[in-house]
Amino acid sequence: MDISSSPTPPNSVREPSLDAIDASIVRLLTADGRMTNAQLAAKLGVAPSTAHTRLRSLLERGVITGFHASVDERMLGAGLQAVIGVSLRPSARRESIVAFAERVRALPQVIQVFFLGGDDDFLLHIAVADSSQLREFVLEHLSAQSSVASTRTSIVFDYHRNAVAASFL
Repeated sequence: MDISSSPTPPNSVREPSLDAIDASIVRLLTADGRMTNAQLAAKLGVAPSTAHTRLRSLLERGVITGFHASVDERMLGAGLQAVIGVSLRPSARRESIVAFAERVRALPQVIQVFFLGGDDDFLLHIAVADSSQLREFVLEHLSAQSSVASTRTSIVFDYHRNAVAASFL
């Protein structure tokens, strides 16, 4: 998410109205984002044109924000994952916060960036080959930044991505 140009500010959550078909589309595509429109229509029990129209509406309304491939970083040589809490200096201006977020999002080691309220300003989920690369990442890309006050690194032992929270559907 780009915090500088987010269409809906994170603190102003709007609830799109999802009927049973919309909720089923979200649930089905979360489980299998490669499902064809024909397969989706068959599972929903609707015409392919209806499934396509409903999917397009979910995309246009921002309920579905995109499709992605889930990658096992270990297979790409990045077998060590970490979550790094980053606190910026109190004097950091909004421009430096946005610049920091954009800079770290562009780094190839970064899987996810979370902009937070609380003790940490950001949480970074990264994947690297080993502890030496983790140390190098923290020193080069975080500690060397004048806007960074402190970092806290936690090693990820295991990682599972859940589907959409059932309570929302």
